[in-house]
Amino acid sequence: MAMTLRLTPDESAALRARAQREGRSMQEVARDAVRQYVDRTSSRELIDEVLDEELPRYAEALKRLGE
Repeated sequence: MAMTLRLTPDESAALRARAQREGRSMQEVARDAVRQYVDRTSSRELIDEVLDEELPRYAEALKRLGE
């Protein structure tokens, strides 16, 4: 799917510099950044969901361990 990504001049310059340093296109660097962001936030959301479901079950035991 195609999309237009609008960057500020500073963002564009930083992306261009990073791409040049890595010998990659600006598009490759931007796509990689998006993938990493999605992976990182998806993992964090999964961990939060598991903790929300499981912590109440072990709340009493955790409280005793902390005493």
